Amino acid sequence: MTKPFRSGCPINLTLERLGDRWSLIIIRDIMFGNRRHYRDLLDNSEEGIASNILADRLKKLVEAGLLSTAPDPTHKQKTIYSLTEPSIQLVPLLAQMGAWGRRFTPATPDLSIRAQLLEEGGPEMWEAFMAELQSLHLGGEPPQRSVTKELTEAYLAAIA
Repeated sequence: MTKPFRSGCPINLTLERLGDRWSLIIIRDIMFGNRRHYRDLLDNSEEGIASNILADRLKKLVEAGLLSTAPDPTHKQKTIYSLTEPSIQLVPLLAQMGAWGRRFTPATPDLSIRAQLLEEGGPEMWEAFMAELQSLHLGGEPPQRSVTKELTEAYLAAIA
């Protein structure tokens, strides 16, 4: 039986669906880092997520329809995690959270560069990024513009 929501407020419902900070961090790592396997998410976590928390949050994100799973054709015991359309539509929210974090927290320059580019690129860049994520995670023709490549190149330049 599904537990009732605390209220019908859209902000409350969004927070109840996304859960806690780890859920957004996992979506961020899949979205921006293209980390698609459990081990990759665990080993490359900037924040050091515990294995039991990662397993629990992945399960909850799949149950909530924010991630989907498929067997990895290259390894029978691995699962590939993919973003679903609802999680891809979080790009503008994550871009705004990154912009807010750059202004009001002690964010580091190297980890802020992608947020800066998304803020400066605005809705046009967000739409291009969502189209690229849709292609990568949901199938279809890849778009001509690769926002992932732009963000990765900027990050690599920032850490160089």
